[in-house]
Amino acid sequence: MFVRIVKLSFAPSKVDEFLNIFNSNKAQIRNFKGCEFLELYRDKTHDNIFFTYSYWAEEHDLHNYRHSDLFTSVWTETKQLFNNKPEAWSVDKLVSLP
Repeated sequence: MFVRIVKLSFAPSKVDEFLNIFNSNKAQIRNFKGCEFLELYRDKTHDNIFFTYSYWAEEHDLHNYRHSDLFTSVWTETKQLFNNKPEAWSVDKLVSLP
């Protein structure tokens, strides 16, 4: 399984706008071909920092998403709200304990 972790830091005044964008698009992202799981986390100390975790069947599925009209639309809106450069990691899941 291919996992994508993205750290997003927003201007505090833009957090609600980001949450609206995410909530409006989360079902479409989750239902994109190859996306098997999607979660959004919020930092406990800095409430303007978020993390997305998404699981993808194959790396090319994430590639296809990142080159889709959906991603372009969401990212165009979201990137205007950042107060710091986003960070992203692509990792392989090795162990999961239910």
